[in-house]
Amino acid sequence: MSNPTAGRRWRLLLADDHEAMLASVEEVLGARYDVVGIAGDGETLLDLVAALDPDIAVIDISMPGLNGMQAAQRLKDSGAPTKLVFLTIYGNPEFIRAAFAAGALGYVLKRRMVTDLPLAIEAALAGKRFLSAPLAEPD
Repeated sequence: MSNPTAGRRWRLLLADDHEAMLASVEEVLGARYDVVGIAGDGETLLDLVAALDPDIAVIDISMPGLNGMQAAQRLKDSGAPTKLVFLTIYGNPEFIRAAFAAGALGYVLKRRMVTDLPLAIEAALAGKRFLSAPLAEPD
């Protein structure tokens, strides 16, 4: 069975309000993916998804103004084809449940970014869910 994501440079949009974290994510993913935009808040995320039509958006939950969950829900409601992966410090089941309900396919803890984020993106591109190893799928 061939890998549908192999050989293509997928386009990513990053959303986090911490510049150091954005730089770290770009460092981890930049060799494998094209980072086409960066958002520091949910409103900018929505604007950039509409303007750039990225394949994947990597989103933090806590951002000023419109947070990541609210932005993800709006993207889902709009029918945007961009796949969503959350990259967050929050590991509680309520956040995980809300992220998947808002249309996310991936949920990665920031402390597992280097190992789990590329796996989550590949899973999302294949239409599959990914959850960082220390977490459990909520009921």
